[in-house]
Amino acid sequence: MNERIRRIYVPMTESGFYILFCLQEPQHGYGIGLRVKKLTGGEVTIGAGTMYGTLSKMEKDGLIRFFAEEDKRRLYLITDAGREVLEAELKRIERLYKNSRGECTDE
Repeated sequence: MNERIRRIYVPMTESGFYILFCLQEPQHGYGIGLRVKKLTGGEVTIGAGTMYGTLSKMEKDGLIRFFAEEDKRRLYLITDAGREVLEAELKRIERLYKNSRGECTDE
């Protein structure tokens, strides 16, 4: 993974994580917001400014790409670089969870 990208995205913000996580399948911003609300039982909501600002930044940084347009909405999809970032973040979260349970991480 590019060191610049690692510095920017790992650790991820909660909003950034959910956006990237949801883009494992093509989706538009509004759909991501609905999915995040459902996944978190309404505990996490992503405002429009955060959503579209993050999508724009992730696209510029090569973590996601434009997939298609549907009903005037832009659909995005995660890229290989985005998958690397998501995987690094999932490993980090898993380590935190294990450590919180008193488990040591063998690295």
